[in-house]
Amino acid sequence: MSLARKATGLASPNPLVGCVLAREGQIVGEGFHQYDWRDHAEIVAIKSAGEKARGATLYVNLEPCNHTGRTGPCTEAIIKAGIQRVVATIDDPNPAVAGGGYDRLRAAGIEVFTGVLEEEARRLNEAFAKWIREKRPFVTLKSAMTLDGQLALPQAGKRKSSTWITSEESRAEVHRMRHASDALLTGIGTILADDPLLTDRSGLPRRRRLLRVILDSKLRLSPRSRIVRTADGDLLVFTNEPLRSAKARSWQKAGVEIVSMKKRAGHVDLEAVLKELGKREILSVLLEAGSALNGAALAADVVDKAFLFYAPRFAGETGVPFAMAKNLKHATLHALNIHQFGPDFAVEGMIHDVYGNH
Repeated sequence: MSLARKATGLASPNPLVGCVLAREGQIVGEGFHQYDWRDHAEIVAIKSAGEKARGATLYVNLEPCNHTGRTGPCTEAIIKAGIQRVVATIDDPNPAVAGGGYDRLRAAGIEVFTGVLEEEARRLNEAFAKWIREKRPFVTLKSAMTLDGQLALPQAGKRKSSTWITSEESRAEVHRMRHASDALLTGIGTILADDPLLTDRSGLPRRRRLLRVILDSKLRLSPRSRIVRTADGDLLVFTNEPLRSAKARSWQKAGVEIVSMKKRAGHVDLEAVLKELGKREILSVLLEAGSALNGAALAADVVDKAFLFYAPRFAGETGVPFAMAKNLKHATLHALNIHQFGPDFAVEGMIHDVYGNH
């Protein structure tokens, strides 16, 4: 699991996979998968072990593949290496191939044990599971608020308040979350109100830049905004304006990619946006938005997980609630986890079970 997590930001659109080879109580090989390396974790570990792989036990956090894609099947490499036993966590999330790797190994006389640390393994690759099954990205709604559920503190007079609600520790965790995501999604309201950068400033390595996605139905985005001035092929705007419009053409000339969508309830169609991102091999989306988009996403039932930061303070009646929507009875969190970041705490919970019946 620890080896697999080292591939965060480096494996997408493939899953996070780590592998350890052990023989006679000693680790003889290990590795994790990076997309640009091509080799799967099992192959990296086998190569690092060399002849010591023969007779060893292979530990891996995902079923070894039994099909040919960018590389050959890992099952054949495991058999050829003379590995005696395989201990794994979960089946391949793709229903079309799940179980096939284990069947091939058993047919070759290799002992196979599965079901170790299943829940942790599922959480590790929940984004890959959603994408491989539905061709849609896994959506995490992240928000930071006061204990009374407000996204902003009262402003002094007419001046905007630049006071952060949450602590430095919470903000550092947000950048780790951005690092683990393929795309960040927000609405034009957040851009106009806060002029944010919305970049991954974790300092951790990633193979492709965090895609910054804005829903802007009327193309109100300003060329002077920080997100536009820092754009370098990593800014995507979904709008209801036609691509032939003067606004759209000016943005395209400025290097901003514009995608025109049909309206749904007067706004950009969220489901169509996620479908388009899935086509672009975006596995995970971090939704960082305001009340309107939070409410719309929850109402459209496109959010898979919520990660809500709470600061130990109250705002009073600021009029900036976490989500504006008429009925969110269906958006119930389960599999709850509570985390602490400095003086703040965060509630993490699932809305959808991306693994089906588990």
